[in-house]
Amino acid sequence: MLTKSFELPTEEQLTVEEVNISTPALRAGAFHLGKYCETPSQEFMLCRFEEKDPRKCFEIGKEVTACGLEFFRKVKKECLDEFTQFANCLDKSSVDFKFSPCRNTQAAFDKCMLEKLEMNKPGYGYYCRAKVLKTDRPRPPGYITPEFPNAAKPIVIPPYEELPEAKHGSRFFVYP
Repeated sequence: MLTKSFELPTEEQLTVEEVNISTPALRAGAFHLGKYCETPSQEFMLCRFEEKDPRKCFEIGKEVTACGLEFFRKVKKECLDEFTQFANCLDKSSVDFKFSPCRNTQAAFDKCMLEKLEMNKPGYGYYCRAKVLKTDRPRPPGYITPEFPNAAKPIVIPPYEELPEAKHGSRFFVYP
């Protein structure tokens, strides 16, 4: 239910050039796109999480879309053949766009991206790692930093000189 004071965004605020690309092509460039547009994407998600109102994040969302457009324009200019072959392989080799049948075309695309655009494909698990975003955007009023009371405490290991004598032999020899 909306109240009378609720303002919907205008058509101008919502209008932005879209990334008009197919699913296989989007999957083909996904790893590199995620790395290329990492900062604006994280800014957008942080804004959505902190503000709890997507209307306040339109401008950052437009930056994410512009970043995606810029990325695919660069790929089209420098690595179009390799990208097209990889996307076609994803499209035609399996029903659910699996990467496994297309490792050769993927390697050719990755090599082109590295040589011409100097972009490495992120390693396995890169997007699962915890990252801290440094942002210039001010925190919203009333934002409370979350606390984690059950977080693991750091283990403090004393220097070797302060360790007590070993009870059963040397600390430097491990019995097989």
